[in-house]
Amino acid sequence: MTDEQTVEGGLAEPEELEPEQGSLRLAAPEDRRDRAQGRAEWEAAAAAVLRRARRLGDDEPDALVWEKLTLTTLDGIGVSPLGTPELLDDLTTSGRPSRAGAWDVRAHLLVTDARADNETLLADLEGGATSLWLRVPEDTDFAVLLDRVLLDLAPVVLETTEAGARAFLRHAEGRDLEPRTNLGLDAAAAGPEPAELARRAGIRAYVVDAAALHDRGASDVQELAHSLAVGAAYLRRLSEAEVGVDEAARLVEFRYAATAEQLPTIAKLRAARRLWARVLELSDAQDRAQHQHAVTSRAMLSKYDPWVNMLRTTVAAFAAGVGGADAVTVLPFDTPLGTPDAFGRRIARNTSHLLIEESHVAVVSDPAGGAYAVEKLTEDLAVAAWELFGRLEEGADLEEEIAGTVARRDRDVATRRRPITGLSEFPNLAEELPVRPPAPEDEVRRYGAAFESLRDDPAEEPVLLAPLGTVAQHTARATFATNLLAAGGIGVVEAAGSDRAPRPPRVACIVGTDAAYDEEGAARAAALREAGAEWVVVAGRPREWADDSCALGVDALDFLRRTREKLR
Repeated sequence: MTDEQTVEGGLAEPEELEPEQGSLRLAAPEDRRDRAQGRAEWEAAAAAVLRRARRLGDDEPDALVWEKLTLTTLDGIGVSPLGTPELLDDLTTSGRPSRAGAWDVRAHLLVTDARADNETLLADLEGGATSLWLRVPEDTDFAVLLDRVLLDLAPVVLETTEAGARAFLRHAEGRDLEPRTNLGLDAAAAGPEPAELARRAGIRAYVVDAAALHDRGASDVQELAHSLAVGAAYLRRLSEAEVGVDEAARLVEFRYAATAEQLPTIAKLRAARRLWARVLELSDAQDRAQHQHAVTSRAMLSKYDPWVNMLRTTVAAFAAGVGGADAVTVLPFDTPLGTPDAFGRRIARNTSHLLIEESHVAVVSDPAGGAYAVEKLTEDLAVAAWELFGRLEEGADLEEEIAGTVARRDRDVATRRRPITGLSEFPNLAEELPVRPPAPEDEVRRYGAAFESLRDDPAEEPVLLAPLGTVAQHTARATFATNLLAAGGIGVVEAAGSDRAPRPPRVACIVGTDAAYDEEGAARAAALREAGAEWVVVAGRPREWADDSCALGVDALDFLRRTREKLR
């Protein structure tokens, strides 16, 4: 309380009652545990769960749960299942968000028709968007496109050529522009003239678009290292043109992808600020802030069961906000289907507003600050990205690095270690997709592209599901096989009481327990072949009497392609 706020009278602060720092205990005596005891109890409880799931052997020590439950990112960084103080030994917290209050709710629009798109962006602004990100051709009629847009209140971030940026400035001549307005030019090709034009207008000029690299399959570390490499080259180019480093840093904004992997996204944005601050420190800059724009990942979206995209973008927007992004763009859930409609755009805007106004995520400036797991992951990402940045400066090939990441991710998606709900897991072959007008294709490599290609061309013939035993005995594997086949665009029909249907499908899948397989699997397979089946699959581990098998951990894409080949 300041002197001005002090109320005369009242009682003095009872300082003698204030407990010594670190001595206050909020837990009741019976609830207190020393750290070693608590750790042992947690290990025992976690080990019991893993043993029931047959992920930990009876003779294996409880302490192995740390290894079993540690998530390893595509960059090879381990994410601990439980944050503990020991994770922060010898670490210094850095990269904390500088944003105070709500983030900028930035709507994205691919401009194709200036007049029609003007109505769309006005609806966005009236519906709660606080800024616009416009991908525009250089010959856009800005007078039509931005009619009734208050440029002094709503920042406009362009994605265009230098000619397009100059056309925008001509349109805005004589007006005050919101300082966060950005000409959106590629920082990799920065030059002094656009920088001077932006400086005179009091706006920004350049964007380091690391999200574009993410769209092509890059990992978090690669995205960070690429942004540093482009940012450092940008500073050099403008310094050679006698633009001061502080001015150059003010003129640029960084764009990162936010995914549904919550903790890595939070840590990535924190690490990005820390890394850029280090670059600016080495460049003798006075202000070391980074202007961040987070956009929900295009690559994580799915064309099938697109409603799940709402969940993905909500988690991503939450992570971006908690990570401290200054501006957040939530892409509409129907983006993979074509041009998003008004409903998709409204849901995208409202996602941020629900997080800000209803969940109050932006009230605390750094919600993840001090969280052991987040701080450790921030450190690991920053160290790995700085190392890769150094190699890029020495001429390392980033494309080769990205290709390795893509291969690892594709393998995880194919084996469903990275499940995609509604596509590789729990697909619905009977769904009717919303129809959207076609949109120009971006260079985006969606995680589920291989499964989507199978769904785009569904199999004309179903697989016969042949159960053994009671419903209770075969339901688990029948459900597993049905979902797996549906992920590849293959339907199923269940066998009736007899194997001798008039024209059975050419592929049959036997489902049941291991005991039932031992007892009657061979006979059932022979009966199916006699009835006309040309290829017999078993749900579970391979059997001599089956031509193929499907189980947890198999390469689902390979299995589905083999099965579809037999159905041709």
